[in-house]
Amino acid sequence: MAIRNLHVRHLPVDENTAGALIDSLASPHDRLWAHDEWPEMRFDGPLTVGASGGHGPIRYRIVGYAPGRWIQFRFTAPRGFDGIHEFTVHPEPDGTALHHLLSMHARGPARITWPLVWRPLHDAVLEDSLDRAERATTATVRSAARWSWWVRMLRALASASPRLRSAPPA
Repeated sequence: MAIRNLHVRHLPVDENTAGALIDSLASPHDRLWAHDEWPEMRFDGPLTVGASGGHGPIRYRIVGYAPGRWIQFRFTAPRGFDGIHEFTVHPEPDGTALHHLLSMHARGPARITWPLVWRPLHDAVLEDSLDRAERATTATVRSAARWSWWVRMLRALASASPRLRSAPPA
């Protein structure tokens, strides 16, 4: 099953300011990833091609990185996630668009788990992260994301499972 999932936030800042958000990922001063409400993003080293890590049970390797502009990850887990996800900055006349694109083929069990479990959680964490980016660059959020009842239920189930809460080793 082919999947393309895009989240975009328009920020009234220059591309260098938006790009610095990407560069802060998985650092002690991460201003992009919604680690207050979701498992932290961690890597086995600095943001560089070849670094491995992830968040919760989602694992990936950095396969492309242009500091301040773009970072791309290739999934290594869960089973059946065959593809990439990336953050990119796109200059616009009135600021910058921060994009997150997930492009993958769901194979095997992921054909069922993606639409029922992973997509709702993915969409929620990405919107929370884009809220965090907006707050970091403007000190406010125009329209904060809200979790659906389904996401709240999935999170409650996940909180009971140590495997789903775990972060990748540092």
